[in-house]
Amino acid sequence: MKIISTNIGEPKEVNWKGKKVTTGIFKFPVNKPIFLDIEEVMGDEISDRKHHGGILQAIYGYSLKHYNFFKLNYPDLDWQNGMFGENLTIDDLDETKIHQGDTFKVGTAILEATVQRNPCYKLGIRFNDMKIVKQFWNTTFCGVYFKVLQTGFVKSGDVFEPIKSCTENPTIADLYVAKRVEKKI
Repeated sequence: MKIISTNIGEPKEVNWKGKKVTTGIFKFPVNKPIFLDIEEVMGDEISDRKHHGGILQAIYGYSLKHYNFFKLNYPDLDWQNGMFGENLTIDDLDETKIHQGDTFKVGTAILEATVQRNPCYKLGIRFNDMKIVKQFWNTTFCGVYFKVLQTGFVKSGDVFEPIKSCTENPTIADLYVAKRVEKKI
């Protein structure tokens, strides 16, 4: 797995059902290393700290390969890395092969896979179409949240070097499917 782009966002205020909502889902590639801190990417907006950021969800990674699946349904969007709100767009991140607890060295940081990303209405805001939320739920293309075990910088081109594999634990896709069943989606 290799980082294709590092992405950060600024706070953006949007109108959602007559209310002003601030979101950080509008992330765009940056051409410089980013610093992965214990609870967040430095300089990146996290507007909803109840559901994003924090120790278990400090960094969000998403696979560039998944983009092709969604591009078919949204051919008119201005597709850029970071579309799914990810901090790291990774060439081939496979949720069916990454287990909770798997650990990687990337750049000068050490990351541990923790949980899946559960989509919310802000993904629909980013796509300007709420259908994306259900479409996202109906795949295993959820992306991976990472815990930062060692803070450090990462940049485009950095490779995820496996340190520890936890095959006895569920995969990130398994966790996602279980959450989908629990929510009855």
